Amino acid sequence: MHATHDPAAPPAPDIGFDDFLAVDVRVGTIVAAEPFPEARKPAFKLTIDFGATIGLKRSSAQITEHYDCAGLIGRQVAAVVNFPPRQIGKFMSQVLTLGFPDSEGKVVLIHPGVPVPDGGRLF
Repeated sequence: MHATHDPAAPPAPDIGFDDFLAVDVRVGTIVAAEPFPEARKPAFKLTIDFGATIGLKRSSAQITEHYDCAGLIGRQVAAVVNFPPRQIGKFMSQVLTLGFPDSEGKVVLIHPGVPVPDGGRLF
């Protein structure tokens, strides 16, 4: 399951509202970020705090073009928290951190415009 980073990608097929509700997108705060040199494409290993209900989850994110590890700490991000974990090399990615492609297809993270409680669900 790979998302396209093509800013000109065609729209996906129509889905029902129940399909949308099945995707659990939550906000969390990055509490740790480290380089992931073993990844095939440049990436970071993130630890994200999704609050008391979901807790800490880890994610591999190909976001090295616009971000550095130190600048990611404390940043709130959106992630899909109900995909099955995915093995990436020796690292188990538990959530899919979300972003949009810039004009060159590089990932720009999604984040709320103002601070919100960790664990809040997108609606």
